[in-house]
Amino acid sequence: MAARISLTRYLVEQQHKKDHIPAQLRLLLEVVARACKSISLAVNKGALGGVLGAAGSENVQGEIQKKLDIIANEVLIEANEWGGHLAAMASEEMDGIYVVPHRYPKGEYLLLFDPLDGSSNIDVNVSIGTIFSVLRMPDDDRGVDEADFLQPGRQQVAAGYCVFGPQTTLVLTVGDGVALFTLDREQGSFVLTEEDLRIPADTKEFAANMSNMRHWDAPMTRYIEECLAGKDGPRGKDFNMRWVGSMVADVHRILTRGGIFLYPWDRREPNKPGKLRLMYEANPMAWLVEQAGGAATNGRQRILDIPPGQLHERVSVFLGSKHEVERVTSYHSEL
Repeated sequence: MAARISLTRYLVEQQHKKDHIPAQLRLLLEVVARACKSISLAVNKGALGGVLGAAGSENVQGEIQKKLDIIANEVLIEANEWGGHLAAMASEEMDGIYVVPHRYPKGEYLLLFDPLDGSSNIDVNVSIGTIFSVLRMPDDDRGVDEADFLQPGRQQVAAGYCVFGPQTTLVLTVGDGVALFTLDREQGSFVLTEEDLRIPADTKEFAANMSNMRHWDAPMTRYIEECLAGKDGPRGKDFNMRWVGSMVADVHRILTRGGIFLYPWDRREPNKPGKLRLMYEANPMAWLVEQAGGAATNGRQRILDIPPGQLHERVSVFLGSKHEVERVTSYHSEL
């Protein structure tokens, strides 16, 4: 039987054999993975741990926070603040950045995360997850501020997510393809179970919240109507629709078997370019998808090239199988 490769061994090989990551980044990713294990345990306890239900508060976006949103956010901060790998953190659940306290050593990286994506699915026991992104701190001697985080997604040095489902899986890129790790609960460690994930360029499956269709603009409506027309329509093939309502779960399905994920602008909030957060969701997922051979745009440009203007900026997202993303993007470009 071939030796099982742990996350630690995988990262060490990335550091020493392939020279893709420095030691401090390797250690940071191991800490993030340990935090994800702690979140997984809290999620798995559910009602037995008293973690279900609303927390009675709202986040910066005005969304009702779940108890597990707050727990996951605290776990990630407490796990990462003292190790000396980070200068600061930013979270979808916090108004501003969290600067590493002066009593701890200051590192050279910035960590961004959506601590618990898919919160609406927590209480009904549907897959949810944690999404994270790592940036390098700009090289200067001044203190950390929000502007340091406002880097385009192409400057990420690591990105990934953890899905808390039937298995707990960690999906990671450090710029050398996409690797998938499965949590061995008996051993308490993530084990490499798949390398070099590839998204098929063509697909017959889309993921979109169809209840919003009446609010979409013409290019998005055109694309979906063509898919729904099936083999008798202009696409000449039947499409299936899948929608979990957790971005992390929908993207995980696309990474493992193909498909396209669509979360466009709509008329309910016309002044916002989209609903999903660029820094915490779109950028890390876009890089993972591109590393797996897929594509990711906001309907008009590559997501990883978008210069962020603010920490909680929103964006439309089209990502997945390359040919489908190119098609729906071309429809938007015709406007």
